Amino acid sequence: MISYQSILILSLPHLQHTPPSWFVSQTVDIPQSIKDTLRKFRFARRNEGSAALVIKINKRELILEEVEQFDNISIEELAEELPENSPRYVLLSYELQHSDGRKSFPLVLINWAPTTSEISLLTLHASAFINFQTTADVSKVIEVREGPEGLTKEAIDAKLLS
Repeated sequence: MISYQSILILSLPHLQHTPPSWFVSQTVDIPQSIKDTLRKFRFARRNEGSAALVIKINKRELILEEVEQFDNISIEELAEELPENSPRYVLLSYELQHSDGRKSFPLVLINWAPTTSEISLLTLHASAFINFQTTADVSKVIEVREGPEGLTKEAIDAKLLS
């Protein structure tokens, strides 16, 4: 049986490529407090050092929660702070040194998803990723599945300077 929503999408060609909001389901809620924290972090002025905002999924309540914020943290220190068996979203304001001497602070989303994580957590994490990325308004994404060995300054530099 064809539903009313299917007929609407088929009859309106512009909806065939971008599903309407009522058509997309969300598995994990992003509370307003997290949205406010993301906005504040995004627009903070930084002159030196990298800063990170770590977010996790509360599996029981199916909402995002802030784990911790770090200021002036090295990538190696950040890698050691992240759990080896649990996925996280890490919003990173990264101090990037350009070859011409300029310094910039691009916003990067690190999708921390170690292969040693519980499968149900990885599935939930993956299902909420696009919604989180859209809410955080970040276009640069770095996938890290190897744990601390995969999150290095060299790996981030290579990704951002390529």
